[in-house]
Amino acid sequence: MKSCRLLVLLSILFTLMVIVLGAYTRLTDAGLGCPDWPGCYGHLVVPQSEELVNAANAAFPERPVEQEKAWNEMIHRYFASALGLLIVAIAILSWRNRAEQKPIKLPLFLVALVIFQGMLGMWTVTLNLLPVVVMGHLLGGFTVLSCLLLLYLRLTPYRAPTGDAHLGKYATYALVGIAVVVVQIALGGWVSANYAALACTEFPICEGNWSSRLDFAGAFSVPEAQDYEFGAHDYAERMTMHIVHRIGAVITFAYLCWLGLSLYVKASSSLIKGLSLLMLLVLVVQVVLGISNVVFSLPLAVAVMHNAVAACLLLVMVTIAYTLMRKI
Repeated sequence: MKSCRLLVLLSILFTLMVIVLGAYTRLTDAGLGCPDWPGCYGHLVVPQSEELVNAANAAFPERPVEQEKAWNEMIHRYFASALGLLIVAIAILSWRNRAEQKPIKLPLFLVALVIFQGMLGMWTVTLNLLPVVVMGHLLGGFTVLSCLLLLYLRLTPYRAPTGDAHLGKYATYALVGIAVVVVQIALGGWVSANYAALACTEFPICEGNWSSRLDFAGAFSVPEAQDYEFGAHDYAERMTMHIVHRIGAVITFAYLCWLGLSLYVKASSSLIKGLSLLMLLVLVVQVVLGISNVVFSLPLAVAVMHNAVAACLLLVMVTIAYTLMRKI
């Protein structure tokens, strides 16, 4: 199954790229760069010639061709399609080698998951960036990434060090840590999907009388609108989303710091100690990027890296939990 393991590793790299490209597409306001799906203005590539551009503008007068945004969206789709083919190939290889008692349910689940992820990508366009769908599409990408890593770990012949058998109880804490990270990613996705990243321009607290303007019910509702590009919530609702995400960041930072330091102190193996330090390092980088988004008014490179490092943090957490849970 060495070939399958290499294919899974390649798929993990592709998934990371798709997540980064998805963030870049969203942050450059290119989510509707192509107003149809799966093509772009009825073509597999962005219309280039004057004749094709004029025809596209006539077919979609409300969405005239913007070359840069359209290419951002299509490149994201190309990579996502390639990832889907890789996952199908993994499932086929796994099925052919099922007699070797290697994982088969997880590869098949990944196929179903990537199909559903493709549907979410379609609905993102056809429903004009409906926030629930956009956030679901983001979480779907992170779920694919986590499942691919889990599959890679299951195909890798290693065991947790025997000297760390006493850390078994921390597996539950690591699973809680994964849940905390996923919730925080979801909150970040909700902020991004509703264009609320700059709803608070001061740090560490929001500007003005922010506490008297909190609107939790409105912040986590979906207002009726024909188009959700650039957001459909009012400022108070967006500010509330942003503040909840900040509170989540504090909780996530505190919990993962406790978990990482506890594991480092109590572990005897270099593997667990190394994973703990890696988690703490990635966590600190993520916090710095989050603060930089506010202080420097959401620089594109920093915002994209904020998404990428969130993915890396989730990968480290899955690795720690799996290592602690794997039988010795």
